[in-house]
Amino acid sequence: MKTLSLINKYIFKEFVPSFAVNVMIFTFIFLMAELIQITNWIVNYNINLSTILWMIFYQTPYFLIFVIPLSIMITVLLTFLKLSSQNEILAIKSGGISIYALLTPVGLFCLIGFVLTGFMTFYGQAWGRMALRELTIQVLSENVDIGLKERTFDDSFNGVTLYVNEINVSDKSLVDVFIEDNRQPNRVNTVIAPRGIIFNDPNNATAHLRLFNGSIHQTDLNEKTAHAIHFDTYEISLDTRRSADRIKSKAKRPKEMSMGELHRFVRDADNKDGRYYSMLLELQRRLSIPFGCFVLGLIAVPLGVQARSTKRSFGLVLGLLFFLLYNLLLSVGKVYGETGLYPPQIGMWLPNVIIGGLGIYFLIRTANERTLKLDAVYHWLQNLISRWTR
Repeated sequence: MKTLSLINKYIFKEFVPSFAVNVMIFTFIFLMAELIQITNWIVNYNINLSTILWMIFYQTPYFLIFVIPLSIMITVLLTFLKLSSQNEILAIKSGGISIYALLTPVGLFCLIGFVLTGFMTFYGQAWGRMALRELTIQVLSENVDIGLKERTFDDSFNGVTLYVNEINVSDKSLVDVFIEDNRQPNRVNTVIAPRGIIFNDPNNATAHLRLFNGSIHQTDLNEKTAHAIHFDTYEISLDTRRSADRIKSKAKRPKEMSMGELHRFVRDADNKDGRYYSMLLELQRRLSIPFGCFVLGLIAVPLGVQARSTKRSFGLVLGLLFFLLYNLLLSVGKVYGETGLYPPQIGMWLPNVIIGGLGIYFLIRTANERTLKLDAVYHWLQNLISRWTR
């Protein structure tokens, strides 16, 4: 018993540094997907670095929901690959200790991952998303041009509809500008210009649009008259408060809602429409993903032990493939769950059932000294790749 306790402590100590490294690596990989957008904000819109860092920080809880289970799996897999390749697993078995006895540190480690992931799904994600929304409102009020879209009618300004054919982000110039100004009662001003420049005045919640070589078409609805004026330079002020108010008043998306809000919405919903299924899916997803730490950690044990006869990299690839399978099953469950073809609970919990079932099956075979034939799979893939390269 004392020997087993020492072995379990040794295995658990192997988990800790590897887990910390894996979390940092995979978080960085997930953030790399945002790198292009972040570079665009810094280079073209001159958003200061502190704002960018806060944006990254607010998005991190959502990334960690996937990073933590992945890191748990890879950590367990790498640790048992190391123990197996150095024949430590063989030595443990020779001492009369079963593979099942080594599940204690794995279970404790997965429990820690479960708690961390649960915290992110229950509290971290909603907090981060809402904080990101507030920061987005602030950034848009200071940089109106970020919110503009090419070839889209934008009515987010108070009494003004704006259309821009092309936006040159390098100098913030606008090409082929169309404006319909309804701020004066009974009078409509239509402004057309081939080029314009936008300036931000965040202190007054205003943006100034300077247009060049265009024309103004004024229509008086009471007198039923129309006038056209050509100009070399014309400047119009746009109230940006409506745009910020629209974002604030916009209904929360499922990822922005707390667990309590999701539960109340699902409980009190009168109609089972698309929004209802989206909320129910998000609720079940947040409940099921923390348990993914257990099923992914479980399947990593037999993969690590059985991959001794192959390269460590192949064992790692197998682990990543099972993680991809887990997320693929989640995605499929979300697609079919949103349509209401089957209860969302099934789609969100089925990955845990399938991966967990495979993990138990692999573990039983490994404990009974029965091979998973990973070496045969490895050699088959090797031959397949060599044929492709030829």
